[in-house]
Order: sequence, then C-alpha cells, then structure tokens
Amino acid sequence: MKKHNFSAGPAILPAVVLEQAAQAAADFNGMGLSILEISHRSPEFSAVLDEAHGLVRELLNLDESYEAIFLQGGASSQFFMTAMNLLDENSKAAYVDTGTWSAKAIKEAELFGGIEIIASSKDKNYSYIPKEYSVSKDTAYLHITSNNTIFGTQYDTFPDIEVPLVADMSSDIFSRPIDASRFGLIYAGAQKNMGPAGAVLVIVKKSMLDKVNRTIPTMLNYQTHIKKGSAFNTPPVFPIYVSMLTMRWVKENGGVEGMQKHNETKAALIYGEIDRNPMFRGTVIDPVDRSKMNVTFIMAEGKEDLEGQFMEMCNEANCVGVKGHRSVGGFRASIYNAMPLESVQVLVDVMKRFEEKYG
Repeated sequence: MKKHNFSAGPAILPAVVLEQAAQAAADFNGMGLSILEISHRSPEFSAVLDEAHGLVRELLNLDESYEAIFLQGGASSQFFMTAMNLLDENSKAAYVDTGTWSAKAIKEAELFGGIEIIASSKDKNYSYIPKEYSVSKDTAYLHITSNNTIFGTQYDTFPDIEVPLVADMSSDIFSRPIDASRFGLIYAGAQKNMGPAGAVLVIVKKSMLDKVNRTIPTMLNYQTHIKKGSAFNTPPVFPIYVSMLTMRWVKENGGVEGMQKHNETKAALIYGEIDRNPMFRGTVIDPVDRSKMNVTFIMAEGKEDLEGQFMEMCNEANCVGVKGHRSVGGFRASIYNAMPLESVQVLVDVMKRFEEKYG
C-alpha cells in the first residue's frame, strides 16, 4: 500500500535510491559484501567518497576556493563547530533568529565569542523572515537558517551584505541554485533533503579557516577532515553512500535547476489550495517567505474543532506525517525534492473532499 510521506525528517528519499541502497546493503557492487561491512579505506568506498565530493562541487558549482567534507553529529554539531572554528573571544558574529534551529545555534555559538542577534521574528512566532537590518563590517560572519522546517518560512533571496554568510541549509540543500560565492560556510544535515540521518555536509571557503587563536580539538577542527578527505576516522559509510546516490539522482533529473522547477510546481499546487479553501489558512505572514520545502497551515477561524477529522481523512488517503509541530499546531506538509507531484495532488484532493464534507 503506497504511503505519501510528508514527514519533516527523516524524510522521503527517491524510490530508485532506496532500491539501490537496499541492494548495496545486501551486496555492494557484486563484491559479495554489504556496503555496511566493507572497509572505509577500501578502494570501493574511496570511490564513493570521491563521487560524493565531486557531486557536491558540481551541483553547487563550487570553485577551488571551497572544500566540501562529510562529518558526523548532524547539523546540531555545527551549531558549535562553526563558531569554534570561525570565531574567537576577540571577534563577533551576527545571527538572525528565525526559529528553533537558529535559536539553538545562537546558544551554542555564545560559548565561543561575541554574538549579536541583529534580527528576529520571534515576536510573531517566527511567521516571517526579517529583512530590515544592517551588519557591521567588522563582523566575522552572519549566520542564517535558510529554511525553517517547523515554522514554514524560507529565504527567497539571501542577504546582500559585505561579510561572509554562514548558513544552515539542512532542509533545502540541493533544492534550488545558489550563488555559493556569497557564502563563507554552508552546513546541512543529510536527513531532510540529501540522505538518511547520520551524516552532515560542510562546505567551507578555505580563507575562513585558521583565524582563531584557540586550540581546537582534533575531531572538531575542520582542517583535520579536509586534509583526510572526510576519512580521518571511520566516516558514516552508509549515509554518505545514500547521499551520493541521492545527489546522482538530482544530477540525472536536471540538477538543482530541475529540482527548483519541480519544487515550485508542488508548492504552487498546495499553497493554491490553502489560499482557495475556506477551511484552511496559511501560517506565514508574507507569501514571499513561504517555504517550498515545509508547507505549514492551520484550520480557518471557527473550524478548529475539525482538526481531528481532517487528520483522519489524511490517514485514510495514506498521507502520513501531516501533523504540524507543536510550536505551530495545525498541519505541515514537507515536500522535499523526492516528493512526487502526484503525492501532493493526493493531499490537495483530501483538502477538497474535506471542504465538501464539512464546509
């Protein structure tokens, strides 16, 4: 029975990737061994790492001034590793607070240097992206969260500033073209839009490194992993392999430009229904801030007592993972790269039938 997986993460993966990964878990490339049990130093896995690194560079059009590495610990580990590697007690960094994950990043970064929260949307429960602020030229970097999975907001365009951007792109990496030259560092947990949980991708401009005067523990120093090509210690072999397969799938389906068109079509379909259907309303104030990855909506005023009935109809249609985060309530449909348009249409049809029954 087909399930339409709208979960925010761990999230949907392309069907062909799941098939290839399942085969590799039993027998990798005809070796008679599982990908889960081959040596991370073997030529076979070295080839996986090389292709994964190469696909990152190709899909995001990275030049030689950038390094890309795969680490463990998820994006949450990067909340402190970014500051540890880029910030010291004599420098400061600016942060924009747009939700739970940026707030956690701020808390961790404060352990390593001066942090200025230059803008926040907390006053309206993170229902918009702040736009009116300035960044001092002596700031080491500006940290943003490009897409906010819980609150359904996303940067439509990135801040035009004179200092390096550091971005948590965990939930919209590879979903659209970006100008990588505008970023000093990008990090992304795999489990939203790239692969399974267990790996995090870090892309860093080499000129950002070796500027702090602290001693950084070996495993937490970006240079350690750059010098060893993401294999200083045993890397998360299977998550990297599945991420490589997913990036290969992105390339075969038009690259990030193809993903952008696909995601815009899906987003237009479901947001169009939210705006049309009198039973629902969106939670994001300005349509330009609406996420194309995580669509958040709630019952229209006076219809709140029907939330359970709508969830029941979703379950009957095999639409799973639609319940909203407790911070927002209502509903959330995560429509990452691998989500087919057909599944979004199923959810939209449920919304229409719900209106017919209860409207």
